[in-house]
Amino acid sequence: MLDRLTAPLGASLYVPANHKSLSQIANGDKLEQARSLIFCLEDAVAERDLSWALFNLSVVLAHMRPNIAAERYVRVRSPEVMARVLAMPGVEKLDGFVLPKVTRHNFETYFRLVRDTGHALMPTLETAEVFDEAEMRQLRTLFDAPGVRTRIRALRIGGNDLLALLGLRRPRNVTIYRTPLGPVIARLVTTFRPYGFVLTAPVFEYLDLPELLDQEMQEDLAYGMAGKTAIHPTQIAPIEQHFTVKAHDLAVARAILDESSPAVFRMNDAMCEVATHRAWAERMVEQSQVFGPGDALRLP
Repeated sequence: MLDRLTAPLGASLYVPANHKSLSQIANGDKLEQARSLIFCLEDAVAERDLSWALFNLSVVLAHMRPNIAAERYVRVRSPEVMARVLAMPGVEKLDGFVLPKVTRHNFETYFRLVRDTGHALMPTLETAEVFDEAEMRQLRTLFDAPGVRTRIRALRIGGNDLLALLGLRRPRNVTIYRTPLGPVIARLVTTFRPYGFVLTAPVFEYLDLPELLDQEMQEDLAYGMAGKTAIHPTQIAPIEQHFTVKAHDLAVARAILDESSPAVFRMNDAMCEVATHRAWAERMVEQSQVFGPGDALRLP
């Protein structure tokens, strides 16, 4: 059985913490397909609504059912807001926290607050430091420290914040990888993935362009993304569909992992090399255990 906090994330639905149906959503009474939920106290909540959002969240946490199928996180606004959430009754039912605008200068402030709890963390990379390769290497060193590494569930890429720093908004006719963020995301992958950190893909903000979402998801997976932010329930199934594993890929993965297989062999008219393809094969098998085979989900 897979460890809940090491399995692929798939679609993570952002829900404003002042949402009128937060209690039902948090208890799994709605959105049964949601694999992980993130209750947002940051950009999705206006400053004037923060007090109400915190009160709403406190009521929800107090009555939230433990151990439902979906992972549940709170995206905090600042270390001060995080401290207030940690003081709420029921906070232990959360799987963890999404940390906004993380840099090497503020991460330790956040981490000190949860050092003695069991909460996982998902730092979000969305500040000007993301464009500086040396800064990202130093941040990786912080994440890789003893006692910290095992608490990092995933690193989230904040696409809209990064585009805003460039004075841009994602166009309606191209994927995120066809913007200036394409090379940035590629560099984040090569900076963090070889060291065991997984990343999640930026939000796709247009609800009326399903074909473009489909194209972007294919590119997300080509870059090795372990999940993608969803901003509306209608995006959950299209995102999850791409994380299912095609039957022929699963068969190849199992053949690569078979101890009796030769070092190099041909299958489905492709070269399979055990030494170099093992990591991919292990990921495919793990992904199939979480999301099922590719034929398991058919969208209408």
